[in-house]
Amino acid sequence: MSGILIAGTSSDAGKSLIVTGLCRAARRRGIDVVPFKAQNMSNNSMVCADGAEIGRAQYLQAAAAGVEPSSALNPVLLKPGTDRRSFIVLRGRPSGTLEAGQYATGRAVLAKAAWAAYSELAAGHELVICEGAGSPAEINLRVGDYTNMGLARRFNLPVVVVGDIDRGGVLASIYGTWALLDDADRELLEGYLINKFRGDAGILAPGLDEISRRTGLRNFGVLPFLADVWLDGEDSLTVGRWRPNSTSEDLRVAVVRLPRVSNSTDIDALAFEPDVSVEVTTDPKICERADLLVLPGSRATVDDLAWLRERGIAEVISKRARQNQPILGICGGYQMLAERIDDEHESRAGAVAGLGLLPVHVEFGADKVTSLTAGSWRNVPAGGYEIHHGIMSWTAEPDEVFLDGGRVGQIWGTMWHGAFERDEFRRVFLSEIAAATGSSWQPSRTPGFAAAREAMIDRLADSLEENCDVSGLLELAR
Repeated sequence: MSGILIAGTSSDAGKSLIVTGLCRAARRRGIDVVPFKAQNMSNNSMVCADGAEIGRAQYLQAAAAGVEPSSALNPVLLKPGTDRRSFIVLRGRPSGTLEAGQYATGRAVLAKAAWAAYSELAAGHELVICEGAGSPAEINLRVGDYTNMGLARRFNLPVVVVGDIDRGGVLASIYGTWALLDDADRELLEGYLINKFRGDAGILAPGLDEISRRTGLRNFGVLPFLADVWLDGEDSLTVGRWRPNSTSEDLRVAVVRLPRVSNSTDIDALAFEPDVSVEVTTDPKICERADLLVLPGSRATVDDLAWLRERGIAEVISKRARQNQPILGICGGYQMLAERIDDEHESRAGAVAGLGLLPVHVEFGADKVTSLTAGSWRNVPAGGYEIHHGIMSWTAEPDEVFLDGGRVGQIWGTMWHGAFERDEFRRVFLSEIAAATGSSWQPSRTPGFAAAREAMIDRLADSLEENCDVSGLLELAR
């Protein structure tokens, strides 16, 4: 067995991207490889075949490695509910909460589960490519750490640090990461990678030579900015990456950027569709002008509903409903469209008035639904996955059943995430929206979403092979 840890100078530095590309590159070499992330802090998650919930990034990395996704790939998932509380998903199942004051010291049980999962993977696979969390230079969290240097020390893993040059200050970030670690941790640092470079990499060479001279770290390469590579983002920094690049013929979709948005990856498939302009926004005017307004999932439905009212977006939603303009609610967004929400579990707010646009009552329970889904709509196969505590009860018949939810007029609601990744379903649904709004949009026959995702992983692996010492990285791990 062998392993390597890809750490980062910060969150969203490119750890997930590098691990995904390395998994595909190792698989091409015939290596039995598996990804691992001890802990994710993310509201973007996915459901495995057995109902276990893991981070979306590890689900994608499993596809790159050609392995079946399981809770061992991401044994600890922390889902932020407020700024001071996260809901714990341990080995794919709900396991209480972690308060902000407990984070530095209250993680012994989580560490035990994470290390057991790593040992399980290492015993069953030739190579484990680990992804760190945040940055190993967060020395305030070093005591009790099991995701970065704590993991590396436990299993004697070589560590390579990724820095994002697009943010600026990458040389200082790499040097600072090395300098802040204690001697025992620093001994495991082997090298670094630069991510998102634009232009002639030769310009960067003198700086990298000096960093290597001062630290003794090896430069494993410079990955260029890959504009056509998108990945299932794991944190809020990636939610707003979709920006409109539209023409007057495009179908305009506005997605409300909720403070506690979850499974924002539902947006990816909509934005992938040609001639569909997607904008993630908090602007009521943009919400009003769109052909389709989407209320995405939320990890804090009641709190985000209150935020909609404070921002004036709830008023826009009601106006759209009166004018029969399309609105789609997904999971938490669907719950917000209900007449009433009874929540003694997530927010503990009790009975709360919903937006009242669908004849539905929502009751939050302690039990969490996590399952894959399958069905059809308009004789078109459909499917996805569910992750929720809220149970929906219709008080009147909808105009039409829609993915185990329903439609009333042009108000649509479903608990299914991931449904738009099905190409035929996505195009039939968007055609329905275009017809309802008088848009001239027509579906394309371009390659499908799944094929595009596979091609993206291959492009990423190709770029790593071309610009970085992949053989050196894999040899370091072995």
